[in-house]
Amino acid sequence: MRITPADTAFAARLADAAGAAIRPHFRSAYGVESKEDESPVTIADRAAEAAMRALIEQHFPTDAVIGEEYGVKEGTSGRAWVLDPIDGTRAFISGRPIFGTLIALMVDGWPMLGVIDQPILQERWLGVVGQPTLFNGRPAATRRCPDLASALLGTTSPAAFDDATLHAFEHLDAAVRSTVLGGDCYNYGCVASGWLDIVVEANLKIHDFAALVPVVEGAGGRMCDWAGDPLTADSVGEVIAAGDPARIEDILEALACRGH
Repeated sequence: MRITPADTAFAARLADAAGAAIRPHFRSAYGVESKEDESPVTIADRAAEAAMRALIEQHFPTDAVIGEEYGVKEGTSGRAWVLDPIDGTRAFISGRPIFGTLIALMVDGWPMLGVIDQPILQERWLGVVGQPTLFNGRPAATRRCPDLASALLGTTSPAAFDDATLHAFEHLDAAVRSTVLGGDCYNYGCVASGWLDIVVEANLKIHDFAALVPVVEGAGGRMCDWAGDPLTADSVGEVIAAGDPARIEDILEALACRGH
């Protein structure tokens, strides 16, 4: 089952709808609440996901939907739209435009289409398996990285790791030139555009990473889990993105010290 031009056009329409719901609440009274896991959620998160789900129900009613805010709607088509209306809610509520809306289309559990949309800066990455990634309609490309000592590494927060994965990440952190904290999904767009070399994270959920895979890989990079395996609906949420696929083995070796 391939991704069609109609699918990519619809994904862009979803991103437009989410952005329209988000922008009025940015740097305004946004009504922050805490979810059961203590992570913040806003009116904008819920409004953006509701807008996207309504469009999917109208145009693709047999597709499944997996959303961060409103859970899972089962489907019968073998396709699933995976939605994170605001990935980086902490950035959103602090007035920093480095959050993003994530939209993925998975087919039989494999990420086939992904969008990273930053609605304030009006920056959008679109990735489709087998096609070049586009950044605002123009081809994006990762950059080469000769070794880890030259690499710029990104991760959202050390607090997102547990003890074992933090220990492993610290080994990688010690091997690279510099590490940038914060950024959530925006970091992966920066990898796709050649501004950042590596992102490593753990404890992500499917809505956090499904959209990222086609974007990074369509720009020439590679994404995998901490065992080097492809990311699918069954992955546990340990994620590596490398702009230069030649660095994957070096990253895996640095992370292999987990628990030691």
